[in-house]
This record gives sequence, structure tokens and C-alpha cells, in this order.
Amino acid sequence: MTTTAEMTTATTMTTEPGSSRRRFRLPRLRSARGRILAAIVILLVGSTALTTLLLREVLTARAEDRVDAGLVQEAGELRRLIEDGRDPTTGRRFGRDVRAMFDVYLARNVPDRRERWLTYIDGRPHRATVPSAEGVVLERALHGLRAVPDVQRSILRVAGRDNAVLAVPVRFGGRTLGVFVALMDLQAERDEVDQAVGVAAIVSLVVLFLAIVVAYLLTGRILAPLRELTATSRTITETDLRRRIAVRGDDEIAELARTFNAMLDRLEQAFGSQRSFVSDAGHELRTPITIVRGHLELMGDDPAEREETLALVDDELGRMSRIVEDLLLLAKAERGNFLRPGTIDLDLFVEEVHARATALGDRNWTIEGAVPATIIGDRQRLMQAMLNLAANAAQHTADGGWVAIGSRIRDGEAQLWVTDDGPGISPEDQERIFERFARLDHGRRTSGAGLGLAIVQAITTAHGGRVSVASEPGRGATFVLHLPLDEEPDIDPDAPTKEHRR
Repeated sequence: MTTTAEMTTATTMTTEPGSSRRRFRLPRLRSARGRILAAIVILLVGSTALTTLLLREVLTARAEDRVDAGLVQEAGELRRLIEDGRDPTTGRRFGRDVRAMFDVYLARNVPDRRERWLTYIDGRPHRATVPSAEGVVLERALHGLRAVPDVQRSILRVAGRDNAVLAVPVRFGGRTLGVFVALMDLQAERDEVDQAVGVAAIVSLVVLFLAIVVAYLLTGRILAPLRELTATSRTITETDLRRRIAVRGDDEIAELARTFNAMLDRLEQAFGSQRSFVSDAGHELRTPITIVRGHLELMGDDPAEREETLALVDDELGRMSRIVEDLLLLAKAERGNFLRPGTIDLDLFVEEVHARATALGDRNWTIEGAVPATIIGDRQRLMQAMLNLAANAAQHTADGGWVAIGSRIRDGEAQLWVTDDGPGISPEDQERIFERFARLDHGRRTSGAGLGLAIVQAITTAHGGRVSVASEPGRGATFVLHLPLDEEPDIDPDAPTKEHRR
């Protein structure tokens, strides 16, 4: 039989390198599976043992109660015969004829297979339903009960076996004329109980073994996500964060797996942002650094030349500073605390954008469709996005060109837009215009680091929205920020729209 210590460890199947044969290995007791299985085994063994002991006690008590009930029943039948019985030969009451009374009782009643009856008259044995081999032994053991004055119940050990004894005296005139003694083999009843408990114990051990096997399989199934988590953690590196744990069920372990996957998502995003930042910064800063180094190496002693070189170096350093600030902004856009949302009045917001955009160049700045509605968003970030679009429009329109700024509520979303009459954007370029450092072969984005529209997209995405562009070559371009609405705003359809021209 498997010992408790062996049961506390579960078998795990391993494959040796270079061999297709599998063997079972007992896991360490310190493992979570071993501790859980050990706790289950201890609980099952303890409960089984306690149940078996309680079952034995209950069955033994019930057996003794049955024995007592049987003896009391015999005594009751004898009492009725004494009080109301008549001699079948004479038809008269027995009276003092104890001999006839005992003869009639023994003739009419049949003892149980484990029951023996003995009768005594004036202290001497009369008749008995006892095999002759036991007669002498019982006579000696029951010697003290031949003339008892009152009913006596006791446990008498005869030939190494316990017997329940009930002695009922038959008295007349204050004198004991006879004694009826009934014995029940109590040891036989106890032996039956022990046999039944033994069978129950064997069945319990089989059930216990099956329960341990099932517990082993269940603990392995329950802890499988933890093993998968460990295996996934070992395979994750700084360059590969794509692996995830399969989530099954809705319990605490499934929640742990979901939390771990969410952590991997955040790590992947953080490492991706870090790699992009390093790659982008290295790519874009290499050129100005080369320019600065080259001019400094070639700088002579001529004051005019030195002044020109220092001016160029200062310009390149300023460009490097702007690139770093834009890259840091794009990295921050992927964090949870990037936005500080508040209530924004769209009509007032459009006016503020217009007022600041007029300083970007001598253009025909116009407000169109400033709707009197409110949204929830970060005013400063959205202002930065709109000014980036306005600066992009100013860069790609000539002096006196037309640039419009506006807002509207359409299709359950708020829309902010900037449109211009510049050279437009080809369809193939529209797909990559929002990428970092993307420069087009013709048309728009001929100068700058190429981060302005990427920042616009990052800010809009952080608000849960999107940015779109509609353009045709030679017919200008329209950039639209699509922002979600928490609820449909209350807009006065008769409210006038505002238009300003410079």
C-alpha cells in the first residue's frame, strides 16, 4: 500500500534527451503541487480514519442496543406469561407452579441463534436451551444468578467471549421461586460490526486512492497556467515579448494569467517605445551631430567664419533639441498619465486655435463651423495637435494662402479639422504620412524632423480617437481629428456658426 509520505508527492512525466521513453519522477514536496496534494492527502486520510472510527462506534452501540432490546423483549414476554398465562393442561393460572410456567414458555418460544435461555427453580438448574458442551461452563458462570431477588442486567465473560445477561426472578410472597436467565452473544454482534467496518475500510482505501489520483490530476490541471507562466517567463527576453499565456476559466489563476498578460503588454509597449526612441533618436541626431562636428573641425581663426560656424552650430543644436523633445512627447503619449482631461467648449477652443495660428504665417486664416458643444479632453494636448496641423498647413501654402479651422458633431463624435489650399497629398503618401520621420518625395513635408503629424496621431489616439486626411494632388488637404463623445451633446440648431478672416 502506498504510504502517506509517498502520496504527498505526485508523479510528473519527463522525457530524457535523445530518448522517446518517458519516466515518472516524484516532484519535490516543496512545490506548490506537492504541498497542495499533501494537504489533500492528509485531509482525506484523516477524514477517512475518523469516519471509520465513528462508524465502528455507532454500529457497536446499535448492536448493543439491539441485544438489550432482545433481552428486554424476552423479559416482557415472561412477565405477561406470569401475570396472565394459564396452564394449557388444566386451564388454570400458573400461580406458584413455576416449573409448568417455564416449561410452557420454553415450549412456545424459540430463542435467537445467538441467544441462550436457562431456568432455575429454588436455586437449582431446571431446563435450558444451551448446547451440552456449554452447559457446564454457563452453570458455573451463572452460579450467582440462581436466586436473585431483582432483575439484573450485566455483561458476563464466558469462555473469552462477552455475553449480555438478563436475569428475571419469579417471586411469590416475597420469595424467589425461580429465575429465568437470558444470554445474548454480544461478542458475535461486535465481530459482525468489525467485519462490516473492515469492508468499509477497504472500500474507503480504494476510494481514497482514486481520490488522490483525481486530486493529482486536478491540481496539475489547475496549476497548469502557473507552469505555463513560468515557462513563458523563461522564454521572454528584451527582444521578444510577444508570448502570452492562454487564459482558461474565470478563477483566481485565470485572473493571474490575465494580469501577467497585461503586464507583458505594458512591458512590450514600454520596450517598443524605448527601442523606437533610441532608433529614431540615433537616426535623426546622427546628421546634425555630423554637421556640427564637421564644421567645428574645419572652423578657422577668421572671426566672420567663426561667427557663421557658431550660428550654424546653434541652429543644428536647436533642431536636435526639438527632435529630442518631440521624441520624448511621443514616448510619453503611450503612458497612462499622458492626458489631463477636462471640459472643453469647442467653439471657444477653435477661437483659441485660430488666435494662435495667425502667428504662424501670413495666411488667410478662417474659422468655419465652430459648434457650441462641449467634450472631455486635454486642452493643452489637443491645442498642440491642432497647432501642429496649422503649422503643417502654413508650411505647405504660399503667402496669402487659405487655411480654415473648424469643429462639428457628426456620427456620434466630435470632429476638429484644419484644411488648406496647398499642393495636396497623393493617395500612396496618405497611408504613411503619420509615420515618424516620414518624408514624401513630392508635395508636403519637405523640411523639419517629420514628427509633427506623428505627434498629432499620438495625441488623438490617447484620447481614444483617430486622425484622418482627405486630399487630392493640387487641391489642398483636410486633416480631421475624430474624438469620441461620452454622451450626445445638447446643441442648439439655431446657434450661429463663427467665421473670422484675416
